Amino acid sequence: MSTAKPATMPLTNTAQRSSFFRQSGWLMIANIAGGALMWLVHFLSKKLPNTEYGLFSTYLSVAMCIPTMPLQVALAHQTALALARGRLGALAGIIRVIWLATSVIWLIGAAAVFLVQKWIIQDWHITNPAGLWVTMGVVLLSFWLPMFWGVLQGQQNFLWLGWSMILNGVGRLGIASICVLALHFYAAGMMTGVLLGLVLAATLAAWHSRRLWQASSAPFDYRALLKEIIPPMFGLAAFQFLFTGDMMFVRSYFNEDTTGFYGGAGTLSRALMWLVGPLAAVMFPRLVHSAAKSEKSDLMKMVLIGTGVLAVLGAVALSIIGPYVILLVYKREFVQVTSSLLPWYAGAMVPLALANVLLSNLLARSQFKVVVPLAILAVGYGFALTRFHDTLITVLKTMGAFNLMLLVICGWFTISTPEPRKTLSPA
Repeated sequence: MSTAKPATMPLTNTAQRSSFFRQSGWLMIANIAGGALMWLVHFLSKKLPNTEYGLFSTYLSVAMCIPTMPLQVALAHQTALALARGRLGALAGIIRVIWLATSVIWLIGAAAVFLVQKWIIQDWHITNPAGLWVTMGVVLLSFWLPMFWGVLQGQQNFLWLGWSMILNGVGRLGIASICVLALHFYAAGMMTGVLLGLVLAATLAAWHSRRLWQASSAPFDYRALLKEIIPPMFGLAAFQFLFTGDMMFVRSYFNEDTTGFYGGAGTLSRALMWLVGPLAAVMFPRLVHSAAKSEKSDLMKMVLIGTGVLAVLGAVALSIIGPYVILLVYKREFVQVTSSLLPWYAGAMVPLALANVLLSNLLARSQFKVVVPLAILAVGYGFALTRFHDTLITVLKTMGAFNLMLLVICGWFTISTPEPRKTLSPA
């Protein structure tokens, strides 16, 4: 499917395109399969009180707000650069430093949660505090897993990246089903499934990337590393907040049942990213290689068109068949509210999916001027949600407006950023 080493011989234009579509096709299959398995967990909502499902959605949104995408992209970027420049020793040192840094950050965060856990339990109406600490375990693995996924992505080892995604879904669904159906652990049990799925996926990804992170460490320029890693992490953290931050605000401003209905619409709508995300994931390391060699590629335009078509068709289809899907997955009382939210939620995901392609292209070429505007936009989004939340539709209109602004910002910087002079077909 893919090798762990970059190609050393130039490929013909036909072979390059064939390779791209083969790899992106496999990653799309793996992403959809893994995502579908994780989505099937939500069938368990029929066995949960509505309040517990809303709590599970909130726990999950906390984990989703962890900058997994920035970590994965940063490691993919560093891995692709190291392989292009033959700096494997420096790469091993970088991976270990980031691993240690994320672990320390998690420890600090866990200590902070311990100090304010009474407030969290009261504000989120938590009945079983164990779920909160299982979620903290999920947060830790949410730091580690994207590191190994980023290494696999950067070395274009999409075969095992895909299998790790699938295993994540298998573990989540299997363990959550046991916890809910046999042990009646509800939200805490479903988060236990999430945790063990992450453990399985991280173990597989770490094993198949061990050649790089177990290599003898070599000195590297810390300042240069920070300049290459910190801007993408802030930019993608802002993107991820726009993608997932709404659920935590909804949990604070609406009752538990309403949170569950909203969480159902969010789960179905965010599934659109499972469909289109692999195109940008396969594109990214190829553009990093091209940028490192000052080569021009038309790959981004092709990916942007494909993403736009798939995202629009997916949003329209979800808006039409949404009520039937909701009835299949959730309890009957979900249908009226959740189906009314789906067109708004799915529509808000379309500009987000397009912005993801443009942002990935900018970061792959180390064009970091976009980061500050994105950070400001994310702060503005969080402030807006504290002011505009009289109804769930208002929340979604706010999300859609800010996602459109995100697309405009990324589009502006894409147009205004010059391409390298040397021309090369997609690599």
